[in-house]
Amino acid sequence: MVRIAVAQGLGTQRFDAASIAAQGREVRELMRVAAAGSARLVLFTEGALSGYPHKRLISSDRAQVADADWALVAWDVLARELELTAQLAGELELWTVVGSVHPSSEGGRPSNSLHVISDAGVIVDRYDKRYLSTTESSFLYAAGTRPTTFEVEGLRFGCALCIEAGLPEVFIEYEAMGADCVLLASYSTDPDSLDEQRPLAHALLTQMWIAFAAPGLEPGHPRSGVASADARWLARGAEDGAPQVVLADLDPSHEAAQTGYRYGRPWRARHRAASAVAPDSVCPPGAEHRGAHRSRGRPAEH
Repeated sequence: MVRIAVAQGLGTQRFDAASIAAQGREVRELMRVAAAGSARLVLFTEGALSGYPHKRLISSDRAQVADADWALVAWDVLARELELTAQLAGELELWTVVGSVHPSSEGGRPSNSLHVISDAGVIVDRYDKRYLSTTESSFLYAAGTRPTTFEVEGLRFGCALCIEAGLPEVFIEYEAMGADCVLLASYSTDPDSLDEQRPLAHALLTQMWIAFAAPGLEPGHPRSGVASADARWLARGAEDGAPQVVLADLDPSHEAAQTGYRYGRPWRARHRAASAVAPDSVCPPGAEHRGAHRSRGRPAEH
């Protein structure tokens, strides 16, 4: 069993030095709360350290939305806040997954990322958002290229960001990679969105836990929580907008988890393996006389 914490009640769309420093302090305060609750891992929202830059505030043309002027970000302050956050993760022995803009080493667009910090205080990996919104891909970020997984006490975690909640293939991929839980961080503040239903749906269909981190800054906004494989919330954030963490125990011996581990996931794995076989070799006898010619010449699905 692994106890995890999911943060709520912090977030900004500003990216000046004072705002980034304030976000860093709030992140570290909630890390202390999570550790006090015996959590082994804590998940923060998209852009929790850097802020999630508003497209008009960071536009290179203040009269309209244009290519982002990333020189406006207080990068030195952001680097320092990430360093302090990693240091505290080591002191608390707390795995910390925190959202932040990450600069390109080649001088191009940055990535919208989740930093994975181990309980030794080391940044061991980074997930760069792969599927971008139209605005993000047009004006803001470079897209990532790979999924990211890591293990804590025998459980494997995958990472996803915001709009990727609407892409089932992201969660199917992680389930096929053996993930037990997907850490989904968002900056959603839309009270009419489906963001709170999607973690439940993905948990039910893949039999993984889905940890969902959202700002929850005001009543009615999407709230953080942890969804179980039986389509229920193990924990939810309060609607009061206050900085907080919610705690949930990921227990592989729980009946809902065992249903997935024993039946659903092995069944899907067998069918994935079968799909790699050429169609003609798995057709039932006589299939060629029942329209099987329609699939001839098609590549095997993966």
